[in-house]
Amino acid sequence: MVVFSKPTIADFPLIINSKSTTLCRGIPIVDLSEPDAKQFVVKSCEEYGFFKVVNHGVPLELISRLENEAVMFFSFPLSEKQKGGPPDPFGYGNKSIGPNGDVGWIEYLLLTANQELNSQKLTTIFGKYPEKLCSALNDYVSAMKKIACELLELMADGLSMKPRNVFSKLLMDEQSDSVFRLNNYPPCQELQAPNGKNLIGFGEHTDPQIISVLRSNNTSGLQISVRNGSWISVPPDANSFFINVGDSLQVMTNGRFKSVRHRVLANSSKSRVSMIYFGGPPLNEKIAPLPSLMEGKESLYKEFTWLEYKKSAYKSRLGDNRLSQFERMFEAA
Repeated sequence: MVVFSKPTIADFPLIINSKSTTLCRGIPIVDLSEPDAKQFVVKSCEEYGFFKVVNHGVPLELISRLENEAVMFFSFPLSEKQKGGPPDPFGYGNKSIGPNGDVGWIEYLLLTANQELNSQKLTTIFGKYPEKLCSALNDYVSAMKKIACELLELMADGLSMKPRNVFSKLLMDEQSDSVFRLNNYPPCQELQAPNGKNLIGFGEHTDPQIISVLRSNNTSGLQISVRNGSWISVPPDANSFFINVGDSLQVMTNGRFKSVRHRVLANSSKSRVSMIYFGGPPLNEKIAPLPSLMEGKESLYKEFTWLEYKKSAYKSRLGDNRLSQFERMFEAA
């Protein structure tokens, strides 16, 4: 049984159910076994900034190994888990999301993609080296890095960019600043009453990195915002991955790809466990629209390093438009 600390529902943000929130079975699907997958990847990034990946080649056993270890970790007493917190920014967190007052019905373990650093953090929590968890974590992160790079190279192919590793090389770099997150959204029994409200598990935001690869169990809760501003619920699929375009990729494509705004709502009866790989560039990497994608157009963004953007994002609230201060201002003709 998952033990969660005992705040009341009144301590968390709520949203009123709206007709603009619908269950959408029309989420873009990219089948990696299809020869024209690159066209579907590009179209999905342009229209949604989000898509589902099937026939990805990642063994289900590898996925379930880490999920089982995550469920076991989150079932520990709170006092044990808190040995890994508070996040600095890595480590165990409960309710608080970031340093600026955002909260959610969530507990999480935020880690790097660096095996050695993760081993040190997890050894602090467990009191000894957790071999099974670290093995499952390392294998899973390696698989997610591989699939993220494969998708980024399909994007480059679909955009007719050379070389095709123009995006993926940033994740393959030894200094890549990628992170990994395990989330647990415990059930909220108080939501069983038909009060017309939903509890926020993780508030609306975009991901600042290049690309995110998400997998969750079969519990619903994920929603994305579409162009008209409405929210659509994403049907869960434990055997597939969901891909988010990040802010950095939006800038590198000069706004052609859209960073997707998304959120998670709490479930009344079941825990939702998710595992996300966030593929980021090296800290000193300069992020700007790529010349080959400009096509004579003006750059919509000022150049910045990933470290500058990361620091800026860390100072912001979850729902802020983090890119706004890096957008170029154009005078009306």
